[in-house]
Order: sequence, then C-alpha cells, then structure tokens
Amino acid sequence: MKILVTGGGGFLGSAVCTQLLAGGHMVRSFNRSATTTAAAGIEPRRGDIANADDVLAAAEGVDAIVHSAGKVGAWGPAQEYHDINVRGTDNVLAACARHGIRKLVLTSSPSVVQRGSDIEGADESLPYPAHFASVYAQTKALAEQRVLAANGADLATVALRPHFIWGPGDPNLLPRVLARARAGRLRLIGKVDKRVDIVYVDDAARAHVLALERLDVGAPIAGKAYFISQDEPITHARLFGAWLAAAGLPPETRRIPTGVAHALAATLEGIYRMFGIRSEPPLTRFIVEEFSTSHWFNIAAARRDLDYAPLVGFEEGMRRLTRHLAAARA
Repeated sequence: MKILVTGGGGFLGSAVCTQLLAGGHMVRSFNRSATTTAAAGIEPRRGDIANADDVLAAAEGVDAIVHSAGKVGAWGPAQEYHDINVRGTDNVLAACARHGIRKLVLTSSPSVVQRGSDIEGADESLPYPAHFASVYAQTKALAEQRVLAANGADLATVALRPHFIWGPGDPNLLPRVLARARAGRLRLIGKVDKRVDIVYVDDAARAHVLALERLDVGAPIAGKAYFISQDEPITHARLFGAWLAAAGLPPETRRIPTGVAHALAATLEGIYRMFGIRSEPPLTRFIVEEFSTSHWFNIAAARRDLDYAPLVGFEEGMRRLTRHLAAARA
C-alpha cells in the first residue's frame, strides 16, 4: 500500500513510518516541518494539519492514512488543541472522502476515558466521562468519536489508545521529568503508589501497523477502539526512579499530598490565566490527576483482534534507554 502518516516526523509517527517502510509499503510523511527526507525512503510532505488544502494535497494518491498528528500536553490555548486535534481530524476525514481512501487508523489516547479516579483493568466498554480533566483529553475524545462514527461502507476506521509512550527520543514526558529532577522540583504525588500503563514506542508503532494490515471495510476491527500497552502496569515511583537512574540522577523520594497538589495546581492555573501567561504552569490539575491515580487497562481485545503482543518489556526498554542517554551525555 501507499500510506500517508500524519505527524510522521514525530516520536511515534517516525517509528510507524520506519516499520511500514520495512514491511514493504510506500510511505509519505506529513509534517509541519521537513523532518523526514526522501533519502530515508520516505516521501516528505510539509503542511499544517489544520489546513484543509494542505491535507487534501498530502492525501492524494494514497491507499490508507495513519493519523498520528496531534497536539499533546497539559496546557495551552484551547483553540490550538481544537484546531489541531479536532479540525485536523475533520480534514483527514474529508481527504479520505475526496480521494476514496478506504482505511484510516487514528492515534487516540486513554485520556479520552479518564475521569479523575482510579481505573484498574478496564476494557473498551468504559464510557467517555461527563467532564474531561483537560482540553487535550476533550479534543482527543472528539477526534476519536468523529473517526469511529465515520466507519462505514466506504471507509474503515479504527482508533488506538497507546498509554504513556516512552523510549529513546521521547520529546514529551521523559525530558520534563529529568528537567524537573535536575532543578530539584520533581515530587511524587500522594502517599500511595498508583500503577499506570506504559508502552515502548516500537510496540506502540507495531500496533498501528497490525491494525492497518487487518483493517478493511466490514472487518471485525472496523469502527472500534483499542487500548495498547506493555501489559505490565508500573508505579510512578518505579518508572521515574528507573528514568532518573538511566540519566545518572539519584532517585526521588519526596512526596506532596494529593490535596495540596490539587490546590497548588488550581492556584497556579488561575494565576497564569489571570495574567495571560502562555507558558505552562509548574503544576496543572491534569498532571496531578495523571500522577496521583491508577490508570491501567485490559488489552485482551488488542491481543485477540490485532494479534498484538508487546515485544519490548520494561527491563529491555530501560537497557535501550540507558544506552541512548549515555550516548547523549558522551
């Protein structure tokens, strides 16, 4: 197939492109900047996912789309999240209709079902919450709903929900944790260690390839969402401790009570909004929720329907990350 990967120059998207290329597919990568090159065997296209004309042009002549472009994070203007995550998805759906593209895999997020309390072993029957903790979660839910609703006789769609994608090259959570630790501002939240799902980037990418290869109009996976993880929930303390050790930093044992963290986050958010500060506050309510509650999921459906099984366990992933960070320090 000839496949368009939106956000193909990103952390997950680049891994998806690499695996699709290795599988014999022709790959076109769509990005805001020229981060992939034809020399790598990937056709680069530059444009804005929120611009309908850019997306239409990028999607011309392809058989399928992996839509991994999106705005992530815990803070930022609501309109930016809507433009990229919702309008961008609408543009991808419109491109599928215009060009007769029959397969669409969306990178969604487990955040679309989180509700501020512990989630332990839930499956895909868990409904969307009445209220979302962040505009990120809300806009990802809207995108997912649109994609799944578009599944039908002309277009087969599926949404994947990888949780806490990590590994060498992570531009999101890992560098933030390390920066806070080096600045002496990292804290564990709450008295009780909670467990969360994580997934190594190569496994998250492979889930997308598996879904794409099994997707077709009328296929069993069409119109469904799937949780994707390493299937070995881990505490925040163990995860962060391993990351710090890999970076040559001491473990963090200091904790802040959950109630205090919530109050501090709400106060900081109020101050930042009042004074129109665009940078992210040191703490947000979404971050407090993420790191003070359990959220791990049952991936039996992905194992059954996608033939997905994680290949990179935590210890092997940490060996790879440790080598990567050591090389970066050298």
